[in-house]
Amino acid sequence: MTRRSVGWAVRLTRAAEADFQDILIWTVEQFGARQARAYATTLMRAISALTPGPGVAGVRVREDLGSGVATFHVARARRKGRHLIVFRARTNRDEHVIEVLRILHDTMDLSRHLDPPEGEQ
Repeated sequence: MTRRSVGWAVRLTRAAEADFQDILIWTVEQFGARQARAYATTLMRAISALTPGPGVAGVRVREDLGSGVATFHVARARRKGRHLIVFRARTNRDEHVIEVLRILHDTMDLSRHLDPPEGEQ
């Protein structure tokens, strides 16, 4: 999944895509299909909100999770949510990319659900 706007592409890793699907499956099982559709919209809006880049309001730098790692809560613009988008911004001469590493519940121990930072395995 890729979103492009204002110079930044937002790409979900396979793990983040799996998280997205798992969240929606759980939501259907617990609250029904209507609520799952509403929450899918909440998640997509939060992901899209990152297209201006890693400096958007609400981004929290989390170097404790790895070099360049940051989080962004999905609850915004009067939409409720309990998940964090965990991402890393990468730039090279041709593109600027927000790489969504995971989408995790805000009560989780995030470090347990992320791959170890490079060089610390």
